[in-house]
Amino acid sequence: MVNRVFRAALLSMAACGLALAAHAQTPAPTPAPAATPAPAAQAAPATADADPVVARVNGEAVHRSDVQRMVSQLPPQVQQMPLEMIYPAVIEQLVNSKLVAEAGYKANLAGTPEVKDEIKRAEERAVQRAYIQKEVQSRITPAKLDEAYQAFLKQNPAQEEVKASHILVEKEDEAKAIIAQLKKGGDFAKLAKEKSKDPVAAEQGGDLGYFTKDTMVEPFADAAFAMKKGEVSKEPVKTQFGWHIIKVEDKRTQPQPTLDEVKPQLEQQLSKDIVTNVVDDLRKVAKVETFQLDGSPMPKEEPATDAPKAEEPKKN
Repeated sequence: MVNRVFRAALLSMAACGLALAAHAQTPAPTPAPAATPAPAAQAAPATADADPVVARVNGEAVHRSDVQRMVSQLPPQVQQMPLEMIYPAVIEQLVNSKLVAEAGYKANLAGTPEVKDEIKRAEERAVQRAYIQKEVQSRITPAKLDEAYQAFLKQNPAQEEVKASHILVEKEDEAKAIIAQLKKGGDFAKLAKEKSKDPVAAEQGGDLGYFTKDTMVEPFADAAFAMKKGEVSKEPVKTQFGWHIIKVEDKRTQPQPTLDEVKPQLEQQLSKDIVTNVVDDLRKVAKVETFQLDGSPMPKEEPATDAPKAEEPKKN
């Protein structure tokens, strides 16, 4: 049984004409040589066509790529479903789309002004995407990526990290008593498990792991980062959560990400900049005229006058 969300998505696609538009605007693929296609449920053999026929509608082939294209137009939650689950419904919708499109062609609707205008607009959008993709791919060079990476490292310098443990109690006297026990050789991890009001850290013997200064409340962070490795706070540290006894286990400089780790982020930012530059460059050499909604000329902007007005002569 196909998920109701998937059925709703298919109905929405049909209502909006997405599937029909895709088939009306895409030339029919060349039919495969006459042969009995393998059942869709079976795994394709290793020697199978890279884009096998998965259905025929009045002799016109429907390919696996058509299935993939339709799935890519569905909502993300549907795309995450196993293809085997949604495949029968996708095939059904593709067949229906082919039948409706065929009926439209027979009714000579392909040559109507409305359809021609829609196809022209769809073609323009496809050409726009292709041009932008070509420009982005040609301009994101290894040198540009490395330049963006170096700039990223400067903007995001390596931060110092502290690995610390703490014991959290409600009252200052309790904290001072624990500090006294520690000075006598008490075990920090054992005392954290027994007395700390922070249940998560207490289970780990008070261990908070590594953290940067900006991830902790200010009094705690200031105290922890001012201490040396292996040192235990001599006085309790007060925050809005209570009183803390801190033990600094280790200090290190946070490793900066590698180029591969931030490459998608850098490519996304470079793509945005490239698209902006492409459009700006095109506008510089283009003759662009804009009009108001009724087609009348735009009102001329008055030039800014920053010069001070001359003072009027005083009357005697």
